Amino acid sequence: MWLQLRCGVEPRTLAALTVVLIAAAVFAAVHFWSARPHSVRAPDPVNEAVGARASDPTPGAAGAPEPLPGPPPATGPGGHIVVDVSGKVRRPGIQQLPSGARVADAIRAAGGARPGVDLAGLNRARVLMDGEQIVVGAPTGPPATGGTGGAAAGGAGSGGSAAGPVSLNRATVEQLDTLPGVGPVLAQHIVDYRTQHGGFRSVDELREVTGIGDRRFADLQPLVGP
Repeated sequence: MWLQLRCGVEPRTLAALTVVLIAAAVFAAVHFWSARPHSVRAPDPVNEAVGARASDPTPGAAGAPEPLPGPPPATGPGGHIVVDVSGKVRRPGIQQLPSGARVADAIRAAGGARPGVDLAGLNRARVLMDGEQIVVGAPTGPPATGGTGGAAAGGAGSGGSAAGPVSLNRATVEQLDTLPGVGPVLAQHIVDYRTQHGGFRSVDELREVTGIGDRRFADLQPLVGP
């Protein structure tokens, strides 16, 4: 009414001006309300969860370490190996050792070598395998052609087809079985005699093995060595 009387504004114009002022006031109120500061929620800590997952990986889960490919080590049950230590040791017999043990560990488990025994022919640093035999103090036989040196401590060579005589102190039952007139039973008797007496010192001792007579000894004498 004051504007209408003071400025001579018509009622229609006054109504339009009022609407504009109200709209401007509403726009300003909405603008200031939306621009007010908001409280922001802090993110959840994730370090502990990540550390827990890293310390306890689930087999087969993504990101979990997988075993390296390759053949498993030659060990016995429970991560142990069993070897037969014979010859000139204080306590010959079966010894149970942890996997990865060496020839020196087997000799130590058998009470050590007897005084005066020469260990130069043994590779004491070689890693043992489950089920093998170690003969301590056996005479060193002639090297077999084509064999792998140091492949066994007083055990077998690389094969029975190598040139030269078969070593009575190194040959396995299978290699002795290839000799003429020697079967699996007689080959086992030769190995048993070798184990009980600490090896063969000469070929003549072959006569003392059960099942070998004069005729069979004559056939074997040129084919074998100590």
